[in-house]
Amino acid sequence: MFYVHMLLLLAVIFVGIRYGGIAFGLLGGLGVSVLSFVFGIAPGQPPIGVMLIILAVVAASATLEATGGLKLLVKYAEILLRKHPSKVVFLGPLCTYFLTVLVGTGHSVYPLLPVIYDVSIKRGIRPERPMAISTVASQMGITASPIAAAAAVVMATAASNNLDITLGQVLLVTIPATLTGVLLAATWSLKRGKDLSEDPEFLERCKDPQFKAQLIDTSETSTHTKGAHEDKQAKRGLTVFLLGILTVICIAMFGKDIGLLPKGVSTSTALQFLMLSVGAIILLTTNVDPKKIVKTNVFIAGMSAVIIIFGIAWMSDTIIAHNKPYIIGLVEDIVQTHPWTFAIAMYASSVFLKSQAAVLTIMLPLGFALGIPAEVLIGVLPACYAYYFFPFYPSDLAAITFDRSGTTQIGKYILNHSFLIPGFIGVISATAIGYALSTGILPLWLWAIVVGGLTFAVNSYMNRLSSKTLELA
Repeated sequence: MFYVHMLLLLAVIFVGIRYGGIAFGLLGGLGVSVLSFVFGIAPGQPPIGVMLIILAVVAASATLEATGGLKLLVKYAEILLRKHPSKVVFLGPLCTYFLTVLVGTGHSVYPLLPVIYDVSIKRGIRPERPMAISTVASQMGITASPIAAAAAVVMATAASNNLDITLGQVLLVTIPATLTGVLLAATWSLKRGKDLSEDPEFLERCKDPQFKAQLIDTSETSTHTKGAHEDKQAKRGLTVFLLGILTVICIAMFGKDIGLLPKGVSTSTALQFLMLSVGAIILLTTNVDPKKIVKTNVFIAGMSAVIIIFGIAWMSDTIIAHNKPYIIGLVEDIVQTHPWTFAIAMYASSVFLKSQAAVLTIMLPLGFALGIPAEVLIGVLPACYAYYFFPFYPSDLAAITFDRSGTTQIGKYILNHSFLIPGFIGVISATAIGYALSTGILPLWLWAIVVGGLTFAVNSYMNRLSSKTLELA
């Protein structure tokens, strides 16, 4: 019956892919109903703790966006990119990565994509090089963000399994691991594809005056100028938000040691009321209209994530809880002998589930049930991102749309798209480095030396390329 239940779950996932968005959550709820009424299985536990943390974080991030603080972050990133256009292949993905780390969602990448395109095309750089890795980097930043839904899942799951895992322990692995993955993928992207001046397909398109004209259309690539009041409101909101994140990190890392956390209050619970408090302080100090908050992109995307996790994770927990003895007996020997293979299972799940939080909500309880050490599970967290495998995620489609040169593309055979190889390099290297850091194979100080050397070498290489220009016929 386990395989029958899994076929039902796969059917829900494939139908969910067809409809997209919150369809995963709605169909997951239907799956729970079928399992309960048709198969007579008692429903599992819905991920209430995870959902509450996501709601609190989304409320704070959406309030920031309503003040204009998110656009202000994008503006600062745009200034950096335009100041160093020759390094856009390197700086573009770093900007999208850290933007996600700060606001907790990869959907914040959209305003930066047209800027990255504009900077690269004016410099004569093949836009595919920064565009593809920038969208990948925006998603890799999720497991490195202290306020992302993925972090909420890790903390809530650890608490429910009576494991003392702190947010600091997680971030000390996920940040260096994913950052290194982004750097390696960006390094590979520096010379991917033909230069525009040598690309016959691009040069053929340039013979069309209409195509050539749209290449330099910058109507959507510049950050709009704000009034003095709006700019002040955005700066105040952003300041409060960043201070709030810093407070959350400090309490998560040192709260128990120095007595910052009230007695009996868990870190996951503290994260909920602290993020709500951050949103409240932004609201009070900026006088932003609350009606704007629920209309922001962050709020809409966050509510969709909550519904997706609610339904699909509930259905998965129902199946796993009912079939746990069989599942453990099936894979226990392999996982105990080679615990890193759990990363493969997470990766395969993420190919179809377009949410890292949903993947972790499903897989982490199973990992703990299999007896996989906590340090291994933390180390392989970057493997929960694989939905670049099929190039239909909104940020991937946005990159294709914004690249008017046509170099960022899906490809004739679907899988030969622009995001596949940067995704492979980024995620696989991040997972391997995360595992090495978490299990002590690679000391953090040695990682810092290696990454420092890599950054210096790449920077020197890009400086040598900075004088290279392109004249479009």
